[in-house]
Amino acid sequence: MARIISPEIIYEDTDIIVCRKPAGLPVQSARIGASDLESVLKNYLARSGRSNPYLAVIHRLDQPVEGLLVFAKTPAAAKNLNRQLTGSGFGKYYLARVCGVPSPAEGTLENYMVRDGRTNTSRICAKDTPGAKLARLHYKTEKVFAKTAPVTSLLKIRLDTGRHHQIRVQMAHIGCPLAGDRKYGDGESAESLGLCAYRLEFCHPSTGKNMIFELPGR
Repeated sequence: MARIISPEIIYEDTDIIVCRKPAGLPVQSARIGASDLESVLKNYLARSGRSNPYLAVIHRLDQPVEGLLVFAKTPAAAKNLNRQLTGSGFGKYYLARVCGVPSPAEGTLENYMVRDGRTNTSRICAKDTPGAKLARLHYKTEKVFAKTAPVTSLLKIRLDTGRHHQIRVQMAHIGCPLAGDRKYGDGESAESLGLCAYRLEFCHPSTGKNMIFELPGR
């Protein structure tokens, strides 16, 4: 008998669900029978007595990344949240453990990136590259672990855009790949990818209230 996975719900009302995605669980999966967060939440809603529940994915996290996500429970909420997402109304904040020490200690990275669907990777490219999209983030170094080998740093990152593998690609581009990143770094400095979406901000799609969620102990 298949094990029922219970989602970690942070907040829920008639319009939205905010939950914590564990590392290793995809938001969506194309593989039949594979577990993903979207299916887990739909099963949760169905067990709550709602037949054929509506659930819309608003934004995503890479499979190795843990952290906060918001889902819409109505088409109207989905439309509103997607408008906020494309209009920079979302506040998406991450904690990142990176190899080395960024210089300067705080700054904004702005590059153009292009995605390769065949290899499921992205790379920095020229502005006029076909398919290129602007990628921008702001980082601040919170702590340097100088006594460890290799030296790593803890960063707080605010995403201004949401490109495929954006943080991983842009940090690797400045010589500070994420710890444990086997795709864009050496993957030898940690057992898991050092990235967590620890804070999320948006306006409630119905009330307009400013909603702020933050994982404890961050």
